[in-house]
Amino acid sequence: MLYDVAVVGSGFSAIAVTINLLHLLPASTSIAVVGDDPGFGRGTAYRTEFYVHRLNVPAGRMSVVPEKPDDFVEWLEEHMKQVSADGFASRGDYGLYLRDRLASLLRGHERRARVDFVKAKATNCTHCSKAGRVFHLDNGGELSARNVVLCLGVGNADLPLAAGKIDAGVERRIVRNPWRLSWLSKVGASDTICILGSGLTMIDQVLALRVHGHRGLVRVLSRRGLLPHAHPPADRRAPAVEPKLGRSREISALLAGFRKQVRDGADWRGLMDGLRPVTQGLWQQLTKEQRARFLRHGLAWWNIHRHRIAPQISSRVDTLKRDGIVTIHAGFLETIREGPRGALVSYRERQSRQPRSFNADWIVNCTGMERAGVKHSPLLRQMQQQGLIAADELGLGLCVDTESRVLGLPEEPQPGLYAVGALTAGQFWEITAVPDIRVQAKSVASAIAETLRV
Repeated sequence: MLYDVAVVGSGFSAIAVTINLLHLLPASTSIAVVGDDPGFGRGTAYRTEFYVHRLNVPAGRMSVVPEKPDDFVEWLEEHMKQVSADGFASRGDYGLYLRDRLASLLRGHERRARVDFVKAKATNCTHCSKAGRVFHLDNGGELSARNVVLCLGVGNADLPLAAGKIDAGVERRIVRNPWRLSWLSKVGASDTICILGSGLTMIDQVLALRVHGHRGLVRVLSRRGLLPHAHPPADRRAPAVEPKLGRSREISALLAGFRKQVRDGADWRGLMDGLRPVTQGLWQQLTKEQRARFLRHGLAWWNIHRHRIAPQISSRVDTLKRDGIVTIHAGFLETIREGPRGALVSYRERQSRQPRSFNADWIVNCTGMERAGVKHSPLLRQMQQQGLIAADELGLGLCVDTESRVLGLPEEPQPGLYAVGALTAGQFWEITAVPDIRVQAKSVASAIAETLRV
């Protein structure tokens, strides 16, 4: 069958595109959603069942439909969830909200486009002049579509160690993908845990450990030892502050200007919120060299200030630190060896450069998600080999234009081929959070709807 649109992926980007397509396309059209995740639309982030895993954005800004900003808050009220627009709902509840909103659209099938969910991975893509693109699936099937939206996310980052730096005997103690939560059932209540990485993933895993009954020590090791900052309580939340941008786009000059605004009395959280509407445009003004400098020197500080956590979550983590349950180490991981008391984790301390080590029963990789790229996906690697896509020079996903159209080789838009979400970070940078992706998803769905009306 030749579909009008194929949505390739099964995370939030895919469900946002699909919902917008159902709002915009006539009943005579057809959509295929290709992905092998049984929890379509929830992905890793919103599939969690732990109530302690909270959204990092207030509920009032989490509607999946841009023109209905209160949609998620209304869903929370309908389902007797005691979360206000300024509150931070559980991520599991947000996943249920996405499922419900899609299901309600599908129930009106007589007035909507046809949607087929294809539980498979697309492994190969070929271009056919008459039938758009043909995808080969890992279940042996094929699928053709006039328009394609790539909504492939990113994988878990690898451990920051070269080959030979990890003893074979400790592999059983290493949790390389912490989102496969079955590892929690193997942890003893008093085991010592080493968590590599100090960002949002670390905080999620520490909270999950506590809910699961773990009461042992948790040692957190990252290069800088930086933890995400917290949102203030709703009654102390500052309004957004418009950033004062000078002529220079050098990272040092931008940072100096922001620091001056804060010294002059601006709330730094308000300033970060004020940057949101202009971040994509500001990023697009930077040269390749300026972007690379930001990624080398500024990214870690951007992450902890920009991607903040709910105040109640921050309070829990602070208590664990104060009680000595969680300790933070800043340094560079060097080896993981087999020792007399489990694994021996050796690192070089950041400030002193002195060698340090400690023992752990488990090592958990919480270095986060890899940068959006091509290597994690067999489909994208194959499409790159054919020249259907081009990788961003800084490893930030695919080359796309300002309308999210995928650029091939040479760098020209591929007709009917779009990307949404993290894969477009090279063009948009600020494109990993729901408020940004939902706008992009609607824009792409509108563009496809317009072509199908021609």
